[in-house]
Amino acid sequence: MMWSESSDFDNDAPHVPVLVEEVISNLLNEETEIFVDATIGCGGHTKEVLRRFKKVKVIGLDVDEEAIQIAKKRLEEFEGRVTILKGNYRNIERVLDDLKVREVDAILFDLGISSFQLNSRRGFSFHDDDFLDMRMDKERDLTAFQVVNRYPMRRLAQIIRSYGDEKEASRIARAIVLRRKLKEIRTAKELAEIIEKAKRRRGKIHPATLTFQALRMEVNEEMENLKEGLIGATRVLRKGGRIGVISFHSIEDRAVKNLFRAETCLRVLTKKPIKPKREEVLKNPRSRSAKLRVAEKI
Repeated sequence: MMWSESSDFDNDAPHVPVLVEEVISNLLNEETEIFVDATIGCGGHTKEVLRRFKKVKVIGLDVDEEAIQIAKKRLEEFEGRVTILKGNYRNIERVLDDLKVREVDAILFDLGISSFQLNSRRGFSFHDDDFLDMRMDKERDLTAFQVVNRYPMRRLAQIIRSYGDEKEASRIARAIVLRRKLKEIRTAKELAEIIEKAKRRRGKIHPATLTFQALRMEVNEEMENLKEGLIGATRVLRKGGRIGVISFHSIEDRAVKNLFRAETCLRVLTKKPIKPKREEVLKNPRSRSAKLRVAEKI
């Protein structure tokens, strides 16, 4: 997710959902009964869905326990209409089977990292002086600390290049390996400073943005989750139901486009991704890189 960081986060308004109007107009209608928010986060999209569609029931999934607790609090007024579970969307079929739900009408995946997580002091932020963690699910074993300090240089470079589209991946990986020979890299702030010194090219975004994105994706197996999650979602979607995916960088967007095309039972409704209107970007600059793709089961 390409954005500059800020500290204007509070638990009462933890995350501004992006493309809300576009999600609702493309995924739901008055016939919708069951909506799956596969990445419920702090509940932004779900709250709007429940507020506008009085008969809709929502099943919300997330791997981040802290975000789940916030979502439950924010959605208390809709008790009985929303079920929030800790679970990875790659297991969407199993989760719905456990709930005895055979088919659903609409599914939303909102990929990437939220404002809440950037401010959660888990190493997602360049300015974070705490442990280099980057786990969305704290029960996972692999951390960014292990990736940065244990992975061989060639593998580190490959991850940064593949998941970050970082042209200077080899140079950055070399700088990380040289530094860790002197002492372990323990915090996000330390890592960001190493990357900033290593990079020759400077642009509008922070020099460490693409590397941090790549490390986060490796730690959380985001591409593997996305592939399995979309395949599973296609299976549980009823005929005529729709899947929407909001991505925030070209790697995710390209993967979604290709996965939609590969599923013969899906009809792609968005030849080009839907982007936020100018008014939304002005109100919420963090939405500027969001892209929504939608497909319908046939």
